[in-house]
Amino acid sequence: MQVKIASYLGLARRAGKLTLGVNALGTVKKCFLIAADPAASENSKKEIEKQQRRLKCPLVFLDGLGETVGKAGCMVAAVREEHLAAAILKEIGE
Repeated sequence: MQVKIASYLGLARRAGKLTLGVNALGTVKKCFLIAADPAASENSKKEIEKQQRRLKCPLVFLDGLGETVGKAGCMVAAVREEHLAAAILKEIGE
């Protein structure tokens, strides 16, 4: 994962604008980007995609997401800050 993307995710976490975990994703009212680890289980991916349709936001897959956000085993993160989400998408090239 690129260093800039990791730092944007870190900024979002420190600002309290990052929701971590598949179960917590269901409680999110509004988010601007969902980042998921491609190593997530099939059931987790189905739930993530369902939440992505509900929230109407982009979904990106990032290798090593859990280590990047400082929570090993974490398979999904919802970025709830518009400008950080836009910056991450710009770095990815979407």
